[in-house]
Amino acid sequence: MERTFLAIKPDGVQRGLVGEIIRRFETKGFTLVALKFMKVSKELAEQHYDVHRERPFFAGLVEFITSGPVVAMVWEGEGVVASARKIIGATNPLTSEPGTIRGDFGISIGRNLIHGSDAIETAQREIALWFKDDELVSWQPHLTPWLKE
Repeated sequence: MERTFLAIKPDGVQRGLVGEIIRRFETKGFTLVALKFMKVSKELAEQHYDVHRERPFFAGLVEFITSGPVVAMVWEGEGVVASARKIIGATNPLTSEPGTIRGDFGISIGRNLIHGSDAIETAQREIALWFKDDELVSWQPHLTPWLKE
């Protein structure tokens, strides 16, 4: 089953949106398989944003993600990577559709509440970076048969 990595960033935590964000993924029918409330180290932040290392905004990304607590999660489900990206909305909240997390609650690109893996390969790398194998819990909710054809 496909998995994706999501992280509620410090602005989402500080604004009390953790429950609302988790609710949206549960309501969609995805299965939560890992969850951590944590302070991100500079080392982890730099590894996570390594693809942007040469860009001028790299230091700002690292500074922001380490500025407060984060909720790191792994979600599982059919097509979860692409579907999560739709639930999250466009990177810039000002152009994100109403009904998406960023469209409903986002303020700016620098304060866009949540990170979501952009591809299956990225999700695999990010999950391995943020979680140990024994922190991932495989299970099947009782509602699973009601979500499949």
